[in-house]
Amino acid sequence: MMARFRVEYLMEAALLGIFMISACVFVVLLDYPASPVRLAVPDADLRRLLIGLAMGTTAVTLIYSPWGMQSGAHFNPATTLTFFRLGKVRRRDALGYIGAQFAGAAAGVGVAWAVLGPRLADPATHFAATVPGATGVAAAFFAEVVISFLLMSVILRVSNHGRFARYTGLCAGIMVALFITLEGPWSGMSMNPARTLGSALFARDWTALWIYFVAPPAGMLAAAELYLRQRGPGAVFCAKLHHQNRKRCIFCEARRPVLTEPFRASRHSSPPMARSHARPHTLEENEG
Repeated sequence: MMARFRVEYLMEAALLGIFMISACVFVVLLDYPASPVRLAVPDADLRRLLIGLAMGTTAVTLIYSPWGMQSGAHFNPATTLTFFRLGKVRRRDALGYIGAQFAGAAAGVGVAWAVLGPRLADPATHFAATVPGATGVAAAFFAEVVISFLLMSVILRVSNHGRFARYTGLCAGIMVALFITLEGPWSGMSMNPARTLGSALFARDWTALWIYFVAPPAGMLAAAELYLRQRGPGAVFCAKLHHQNRKRCIFCEARRPVLTEPFRASRHSSPPMARSHARPHTLEENEG
């Protein structure tokens, strides 16, 4: 049965791999000492803003890409784990996604290194590694929890809103851009265990690696628990960040047709296509 959904696992690996290639390219472009762009933009804060905009745009592009619309565009083990906790991802799919995400992150950095060579290994670029900043380990841990909590809170509230669900990917991309710009000096802005490990493997830098394995899931799971207490389990429709498309959904286990009529909903309504469900899926049903 696992082979049935293998293509989505490969899509998740490719999505995070592309994200990591993009991260490495833009870090080299903007932070490598001999880069003409760095020479033209000497201000470090402005360069970080440009990296944030580039990576936010990358995230939005991947979420709304054909692969992102089919896999759900998690490309983050913490996101997959959170939707598993919410009962929207089957156990075998969660394992498949998480394994693919770690493999994709490492492959992406490896491809970038093969192309960029010493420019990516330079101390100024350091394989785009995420490590605690000058404020220390405790501050980095706290910051990772906070930004992960905020990201998942926005994803859950927007993706489950009938009118705004289709903008979930855009909101996620904006938050990535803001976090890189504003939070980056604290922790390097990861929110993603696979993303951090992918860079650490090549940089051989294990500085406070535990932060990036503990803080992002903790923050996202806390956001999910708060959402469940406020809205109830029936308020979570699906694990996809973008469900308003004709791509198959392995989480709903059926491809839902797109509604042709405008969806008019209150702020507590389920998103488009949810009308075809008599009731929300549960983890027990998904495991069956």
